[in-house]
Amino acid sequence: MRILAIIPAFNEQDCIEETVQSLQRACPDVDYLIVNDGSTDATGRLCDELGLSHIDLPVNCGLSAGFQTGMKHAERNDYDAALQFDADGQHLPEYIPAMAKAMQEQHADIVIASRILAGERLGGARGLGSHLISTLIRLTCGVRITDPTSGMRMYSRRLIKLFAESRDLSPEPDTIALFARKGAVVIEVPAHMQERQGGRSYLDLPHVLRYMLHTCSSILIFQWFGNRARIKLT
Repeated sequence: MRILAIIPAFNEQDCIEETVQSLQRACPDVDYLIVNDGSTDATGRLCDELGLSHIDLPVNCGLSAGFQTGMKHAERNDYDAALQFDADGQHLPEYIPAMAKAMQEQHADIVIASRILAGERLGGARGLGSHLISTLIRLTCGVRITDPTSGMRMYSRRLIKLFAESRDLSPEPDTIALFARKGAVVIEVPAHMQERQGGRSYLDLPHVLRYMLHTCSSILIFQWFGNRARIKLT
């Protein structure tokens, strides 16, 4: 499989070099693309100085736009799979081969790296919200996903095309639920993750609560209407 790791990055000067180096050490056959999402720190300069594969967005457009940029690149360069991979060092690249193997053997459209299957437990508001999202996906789509908020996900070729061409798909649990409802094969593999290796997370309590409210509303209501409802898997 030709795999592209898409690494959206906003103000990740403290982590980006080690993130790429660890990816290359563990998976030298996996290509990567950093999408520098209008960073105001030295992320873009470091990418230039270190010769890292990257695209610079002129302003901060958000995760969805950054990820779609990577998916367009994956489609144009005929990749078999695309991996959503955080720039902050939380995701461990040694689990990528297991994800790729599971995708091939089970003919999956989405492979999620699950902390829950690896024996971890998410605490606080994030853990409660993740459990609620998992329950909503099971009730609305009939699919059990133990770790719906995991940001380490691998997507098949046909989903690369959908992400590249759609204007309203985000790499979030509500989109996973949408694809599952449309018949996509979604599986999980156990994977540990580590804490952010530098920089600052935006996921304080108010952000977490807004995120959970939006995601749950989308799973229950929004994905059933509008352009998303017309999406077809081919």
